Amino acid sequence: MNKFVSAVATIEIPVSNLEKSLAFYTEVLAVDIHFKGDKNAMLTFGVKGVPTLFLVETDNVEKLSFANSSTGVEHSIIDFYTPDLKGFYDFLVEKNVEVGSLNLREGSDLGGFGFRDPDGNLLSACNIVHPGQ
Repeated sequence: MNKFVSAVATIEIPVSNLEKSLAFYTEVLAVDIHFKGDKNAMLTFGVKGVPTLFLVETDNVEKLSFANSSTGVEHSIIDFYTPDLKGFYDFLVEKNVEVGSLNLREGSDLGGFGFRDPDGNLLSACNIVHPGQ
């Protein structure tokens, strides 16, 4: 088994308007701007080992999501971790962010939900830590 790749470094996100997206991501995710160019920006959570987000302005914004061909459920490709799932959900609702339903495991406070950025990219939040994280 090789060990050439040990982590995810950066997640690149297509956006149609860099300034509008910067305002959204910095406010909603509380990330810092590490670098800002004319048509792109690198955002950081400021936590070692956590991937950066690279916003890239483009005229051809492809939505970040896919449909599960078995269930028809739309999935995001990015799940953000929050220790306060309900609090984050309520915060997004107050900010008028488009959010899906809050899905919790039966008999548990563990779960997640989807939400959309200004370009309609589907993002998700969960409060589940998987083994090895």
